[in-house]
Amino acid sequence: MTEKTLTATPADAGDAGYNKALKPRHVNMIAIGGAIGTGLFLGAGGRLAQAGPALAIVYAVCGLFAFFVVRALGELILYRPSSGAFVSYAREFMGEKGAYVAGWMHFLNWSTTGIADITAIALYAHFWSFFSPVPQWVLALIALAVVLTLNLVSVKLFGEMEFWFAIVKVAALVLFMVIGIFLLVTQTPIDGGVPGPQLITEHGGIFPTGLLPMVLIVQGVVFAYASVELVGVAAGETEHPEKIMPKAINSIMWRILVFYVGSVVLLAMLLPWSSYTKDQSPFVTVLSHLGVPAADSVMNLVVLTAALSSLNSGLYSTGRILRSMAKAGSAPKFTGVMNRNQVPYGGILLTASVCVLGVGLNYLVPKEAFDIVLNFAAIGILATWAIIVVCHLLFVRKTRRDGLERPAFRLPFSPYTEIATLVFLAAVVVLMGFDETGRITLLALPVIAVALVAGWFAARRRIDMRAFDEEGM
Repeated sequence: MTEKTLTATPADAGDAGYNKALKPRHVNMIAIGGAIGTGLFLGAGGRLAQAGPALAIVYAVCGLFAFFVVRALGELILYRPSSGAFVSYAREFMGEKGAYVAGWMHFLNWSTTGIADITAIALYAHFWSFFSPVPQWVLALIALAVVLTLNLVSVKLFGEMEFWFAIVKVAALVLFMVIGIFLLVTQTPIDGGVPGPQLITEHGGIFPTGLLPMVLIVQGVVFAYASVELVGVAAGETEHPEKIMPKAINSIMWRILVFYVGSVVLLAMLLPWSSYTKDQSPFVTVLSHLGVPAADSVMNLVVLTAALSSLNSGLYSTGRILRSMAKAGSAPKFTGVMNRNQVPYGGILLTASVCVLGVGLNYLVPKEAFDIVLNFAAIGILATWAIIVVCHLLFVRKTRRDGLERPAFRLPFSPYTEIATLVFLAAVVVLMGFDETGRITLLALPVIAVALVAGWFAARRRIDMRAFDEEGM
C-alpha cells in the first residue's frame, strides 16, 4: 500500500485566537527550563547522601525515559501543533474522557506545584535577613501576585521571563562545572582531600549504600524532570514549529547528560558523597568548602529563580490546557476566555486561585505546606506522561491502519519504546509504596478518582464532541 502523507488533520477549536509571539530562543529556553530545576539545584544533595555516585546512573535512566516522553510528544506536535498539547491529542485518539482526565490531572499537577513553588519562594526569601520579619504567607502571596500579573500581560512577556530564568540557571551550572573541572585538572585540595575519581573508589565505589537506595530514589528523580512536557504547550504559540521543535526537543537529551549526569559525577569527584546533605544545595557545599564568599547567597538566588520559573510555566500551561478543555465543555466556560492580548486569563486565574489556598497553607502549617502539596503533584506528573505515551501509541496504530506516513521526526523503536516507558512509569508508582510520603500519595488516588468521576458526570451534558472543527475532520 502506498503511504499517504498526514495532511487533513483536525484543528482543535481551542487553538483559535492565539498570538504566535514565541520566538525560537524562547522555545529553546522553555525546553532548557523544563529540564533543569530545583530537583537538581537542591534535590541532588540529599539523593547523593542517600545513594552516593549511583545517583548519576539514576539521573541517566530517568532522563532517558523523560526524553522518550517528550520525543513522543514532539512527533505528535509535528503531526498537529496545538496549545492544547496532550489534551488535544488525548481528545483525538482517546476521546473526550481521555482529554478530560489528561487536562485535570495536568491541572492537579501544576496547581499543586504552584503551591509548592510559592512556598519555596517564601522559604528562599527568608534566607536573607532583609525578608526575615515578613511572614512566610505574605511573601508567598506577593510572589504569586507578581508572576500572575506578568503572565496575564502577553505570551511574549512569558517567553522573555522564561528566557532569562533559564539563562540564570544555565549560567550558574556552567560556571560551577568550569570551576569543578579546573579543580580536578589542577588537583587543588578541598578540605585536605585531592579531587579525582579516587574519591569514588575510596568511599565505597559507585554503589556505596547498595542497590536498594538507588532504586528507591527513582521516584524523586522522575519528578526532577517534571516540566519537560511544557515545550509541547508552547508549540501552539510559535511560528514554524516544524523547524523549531525538533531542535529544541533533541537538545533536551544532551542537556540532561551534561547538566544532571555530568554535575553528579563532578560533585562525587570533588568531595566524598557523604559530605552532601539534603538540607543544603550540593553546589553550595562544594563552594563553601572552598571558602568562596557569598556562595550560599548566589545559589539561593538561583534556586529562587528556578521556583519562579516553575510557577511561571505552571500558570502558562494550565491556562492553555484549560482553554482547550473549555471549548469542548469539560472545563468551566470562563476558563476559555481570552483577554485582548490573546492570553487565556480565565484558566490562569483558576490555577492562581488554587495557589491562593497554598497561601492559606503557608499561614496555617508553614513547615508542612511544601510536602503536603508535592504528594498530589506527583500523581499528576505520572498521569500526564502516561497519557502522552498512550496517545503516541494510538497515533502510530492509526497511521499503520490508514496507510498514512508519520512525520520525519519520530520516536525511535516504536512501539517498544512506548511499552518500556509505560512499564517504567508503572514501576515508579510501585516504588512510591516503599516511601512514607509516596504511600500518602497512593492513598490519595481513590479520592482523586472519585473527584474525576463526579466532575465528569457534572460536566457531561455540556460536553461538545465537535471540539475539532468539522472542516478538519
